[in-house]
Amino acid sequence: MNFVIGLAISFGCMLGGYVAIGGHLHTLMQPYEFLILGGAALGIFVVQNPMPVIKDSGAAIMEAILSKGPKQKDFLDLLTLLHALMREMRGKSRGEVEAHIDNPSESPIFQAHPKILGNKLLTNFICDYCRLIIIGTARSFEIEALMDEEIQTLTYDKLKPYNSLNSVSDGFPALGIVAAVLGIIHAMGALDQGPEVLGGLIGASLVGTFSGIFASYGILGPLAALIKTTRTKMLRQFVLVKQTLLAYMNGAMPQIAVEFGRKTIPAKERPTIDEVESETSGGGEKAAA
Repeated sequence: MNFVIGLAISFGCMLGGYVAIGGHLHTLMQPYEFLILGGAALGIFVVQNPMPVIKDSGAAIMEAILSKGPKQKDFLDLLTLLHALMREMRGKSRGEVEAHIDNPSESPIFQAHPKILGNKLLTNFICDYCRLIIIGTARSFEIEALMDEEIQTLTYDKLKPYNSLNSVSDGFPALGIVAAVLGIIHAMGALDQGPEVLGGLIGASLVGTFSGIFASYGILGPLAALIKTTRTKMLRQFVLVKQTLLAYMNGAMPQIAVEFGRKTIPAKERPTIDEVESETSGGGEKAAA
């Protein structure tokens, strides 16, 4: 919603100011300039990115516009699930725990949190490291180093749409100049026409420069930043899992371990200690039962 409101304010003030100084909106409607500019940008985007990144960029744009980043309830659900798993690892046999992590789709603990179960990357991350913990041969510092490496790889992959969109955004002003130059070339072929015709052609070519600069700094740049913010917040879930499980490996009780994870949650989404305790003592026990 903020993205839409921001664009409405930006376009409203820009076009309103243009009309207020005597400009005519129909002058800005230059579809062929937009075709040159947009087509060149799209082509460059396709050239510099493999198909998986192109598809993920579409998903990232929708996530950013629709504010799909995790909310407080999502973080609370994750803490509850981890608490239930740690209680299982602490109080039950290896075979009983493996039933949950080998087939999470059939586990009542994971089934109690369908949104987490639907996130395959996060579910696999949790199950992989719970499996290493119950095997018992790896030490906590080794697990921590492995987690850091995986989170770094996930960050690199998840931020590819941000980097690719930001790259296109940086090139848009130059592409706007390309569109303007092509318009000027066309205008030069009409030097024998009257000043009204020539002025119209030059004005149309300058729309390309204006569009390229505005698209870069007014649309694509902010959108790329919003994608980075959304994806970074999603990656905080992996950091939460890391800190919680490491605390458990180092001897913390499940209720204390989730407090280590809670501290990694961004301040505005962070639930209170009482909320976590209430949720884990109720939801966690029911899921594990």
